[in-house]
Amino acid sequence: MPASILQKKAVYFVAFSIVVILILVLLPFVERFVHGYVLAQLNLAVMPDGSVATAVGSAPGMMTETSVGILLNLFRLGRILLWMALIIAVVRFFGHLIFTTAFRTNQNEISSLVKTVLSIIVYIVAFFIIFQSQYPNVELAPLFTGSTIIGIVVGLALQDTLGNLFAGIALQADQGFQIGDVISISDRATGVVEVVSWRGVKIRTFQNKLLVISNAVMGKEAIEVAARGNLNARLVFFNTLYSNSPSKTIQVIREAVRQVENVSQKIRPIVRIRNLGDNGIDWEVKYWAEDYALYNDTDALVRQRIWYVFNREKIDFAYPTHTVYIGNEPVGKTPAEYVNSTSEYLSRVPIFAPLSQEELEKLARASNDRIFAPGELIVRKGQQGNSMFVITSGAVKVQVPQHNYAQTINNLRENDFFGEMSLLTGQPRSANVIATEETTVIQIRKSALRPIFEENPELVKSICDLIEERQLLLKQDMQNIVEDKETTSKGVMASIRNFFGLS
Repeated sequence: MPASILQKKAVYFVAFSIVVILILVLLPFVERFVHGYVLAQLNLAVMPDGSVATAVGSAPGMMTETSVGILLNLFRLGRILLWMALIIAVVRFFGHLIFTTAFRTNQNEISSLVKTVLSIIVYIVAFFIIFQSQYPNVELAPLFTGSTIIGIVVGLALQDTLGNLFAGIALQADQGFQIGDVISISDRATGVVEVVSWRGVKIRTFQNKLLVISNAVMGKEAIEVAARGNLNARLVFFNTLYSNSPSKTIQVIREAVRQVENVSQKIRPIVRIRNLGDNGIDWEVKYWAEDYALYNDTDALVRQRIWYVFNREKIDFAYPTHTVYIGNEPVGKTPAEYVNSTSEYLSRVPIFAPLSQEELEKLARASNDRIFAPGELIVRKGQQGNSMFVITSGAVKVQVPQHNYAQTINNLRENDFFGEMSLLTGQPRSANVIATEETTVIQIRKSALRPIFEENPELVKSICDLIEERQLLLKQDMQNIVEDKETTSKGVMASIRNFFGLS
């Protein structure tokens, strides 16, 4: 509450209280003066028991006694009214002050409901105390007995109304939602809370309809609350073909969603695979909305941006289709195209430099492509293997595990190769190789290279020098390097011949 408004209310309260208190202080003097004047005019006197008699001791007339009784009751009723006015002013001022401090939210209707209930209880108690002080001879027990019976009858008649009242108090105590929050009530509706009263809650649905639900019903429902001012998450679903790159999809969709209006910049959107479906990859985008009440428009805008990104980046939505694939040739290339492109890559590998074009094509036919995601392990140190890899796109890092970390000893990119020792000698992998981005490799197995060695035995000799150099890169210290150099020069040739069964 603004300080100026609070000061005005305080001034009005103090002024009103002073006026009422002055009247209460002066009222006994006025009462004695009026009694004295009236009784003197009527030749009456007030007896010690409070009754009225004539000056000679006889009973006054009925009309006179009634008039005097009315006069006395007017002063008593005046006191009751003045005291009640003072109590109402005190309760309203301090109640307003307390509830304004305690409920610093937009729940004005709910806090007003609690304030009203408590105020009525205080008023009733105060009224009975003041009334008893002015009419001590009046028995209140019969009144309470009659009130109890009336209360039971009224309670049964107003059962639903009272149920809504107490349910509203329970909602206030729980403070589960506020005005302006988006709530979703199971099997009923979703919308923005507009009003919370003693009877029920009014919700403005996203079809601009006003839904009124009683507090008694609200108390029995499961309510999902998206608090206003909080960053609430939303999920938008889409799909792609299996032939589209997941890494590329994640990157372009995340950047597109971040630019959408009402998407929070405080938390980066999450793009992840939800399922591998029958027709393609099922995706979900998780973003955080600044204003959750606008989530329908934001969802629609996110879907629109996804369509445009797909159109620009040549990414395809999945359709319900059934496709039969025969053989292992990559989709989108004819066998001849695959052999030509693969043999071109193999010709750039120094190991295969002595091979003729015919031998390269023969090796290409027996090889196949493999694709790995960023961060995916391609080979593991100590793992048995009988194949090598040629990188056609992407990049990898070669790591040697240490005690508490992995030391990167090399970074390889397109046209580089690795795993040749396992292919040529059957030795376990000497290092971990991990894709640092989406990487495509040509995998060459022992079964593909054996016919080449059998037809061209000179190839074994030509690759020994290169293998020695690459082996030295994986050693940890100079002593190991010196010791292994002698072992390599003596044993590599024999290892290759033994592994491939060459004479």
